[in-house]
Amino acid sequence: MTLIKSISGIRGTIGGKAGNGLTPIDIVKFTAAYGSWVIRNTNIKKIILGRDARISGDMVNNLVTGTLQGLGIEVIDLGLSTTPTVEIAVPMEKAGGGIILTASHNPKQWNALKLLNEKGEFISDANGKEVLEMAEKAEFEFADVNDLGKVIYDDSYLQKHIDAILALPLVDVELIRKAEFKIAIDCVNSTGGIFIPALLKALGVKTVFELYCTPDGEFPHNPEPLPENLTEISKVVQSKQADLGIVVDPDVDRLCFVCEDGSMFGEEYTLVAVADYVLQHTPGNTVSNLSSTRALKDVTLKAGTEYNAAAVGEVNVVNQMKASHAIIGGEGNGGIIYPELHYGRDALVGIALFLTHLAKFGKSVSLLKSSYPNYHISKNKITLTEEMDIDALLLKVQEKYKNHPSSTIDGLKIEFDNEWVHLRRSNTEPIIRIYSEAENETVAEGLANKIISDIKEILKLN
Repeated sequence: MTLIKSISGIRGTIGGKAGNGLTPIDIVKFTAAYGSWVIRNTNIKKIILGRDARISGDMVNNLVTGTLQGLGIEVIDLGLSTTPTVEIAVPMEKAGGGIILTASHNPKQWNALKLLNEKGEFISDANGKEVLEMAEKAEFEFADVNDLGKVIYDDSYLQKHIDAILALPLVDVELIRKAEFKIAIDCVNSTGGIFIPALLKALGVKTVFELYCTPDGEFPHNPEPLPENLTEISKVVQSKQADLGIVVDPDVDRLCFVCEDGSMFGEEYTLVAVADYVLQHTPGNTVSNLSSTRALKDVTLKAGTEYNAAAVGEVNVVNQMKASHAIIGGEGNGGIIYPELHYGRDALVGIALFLTHLAKFGKSVSLLKSSYPNYHISKNKITLTEEMDIDALLLKVQEKYKNHPSSTIDGLKIEFDNEWVHLRRSNTEPIIRIYSEAENETVAEGLANKIISDIKEILKLN
């Protein structure tokens, strides 16, 4: 069993002993700490709650709701929803914060509490540490019977979210409608199965081939939208002669596309394509994290504007976007952050902007992809053990490559002539992620294997 407390919230596997997994006791403890933190910092006793469709969602939802009520907090429950929808709802409802019950791309045995501030943005690292300290010290006091919070069920935010997207100047519904796109979608049997068809209908898309759109939490494949997990939608795109495929993760904040020939557009290029479209119409700066493709930097410089890199993690990207006044940003895992709507990764707005871009460009997704610099990222990982000293390990790798430029903003990133490698501890899993990028797959994977070999040698010597 696993319980991870990080900048990405409280995440763990369901079951086991308290403190070793995401058990009912842990759920209540951390919810009580977060609810108390919201009251202390905002003096607002109102929190938005939404969840993805995973199997444990109903159980976790009941525990969270009851705990917040016990603190005297009013709960506005959006029910089956998406992470970006909850983010939008928080400021619209003038709430003190929000909780999304989702473990994002993790398999069904996982769930999590993603925590938002009063702006509908993820709480900062410092705020997160406050919440964890309050949880460990049990710094919370429950309300008496006359002051218990009430629960309001609100299913209106699906439409409110869509309406906000349709109102964006760069979303051209008429152009999308005229393109008569035929689109296949894979929503991994989570809430995308509710939201994506509704959005496409609102955008005037009449032909949609639905794959795994029943929101019952029975993930038909690994829910992370990586090529090896998308073989089925690739076949559907080809057999139905669709113009493209759209894939989202369980909480609909990651987005990737499948080309008309069944090949992968590449989740790294989701942000590149959307940013290209946005930059063509509203020039400005861009941001992505250190593990994302350099193609975004290329596209940004071509537009005559400035690119900046941030540490991995949505809150870090958002902070850098605000500091550099970026008009578009996100992460190479298919996360689009478009401040014109809100500061959060949002697959729904990404779909609307991408389809407008594609309608203007022409209907071939593969041709659109070929218009961008061609890089390949190799994504690898090493499972952590308790005795492993990550900081010392990274220092030794840095020393080995001391003649190359490096960054320690987030783990260790080493720059080579036309390639880079990034090593960092995952915020969501007990692993070290090793990302490398080059102009072809062989070189990228060779670089990753070289670094992995170095790490194994260092560990052996220890």
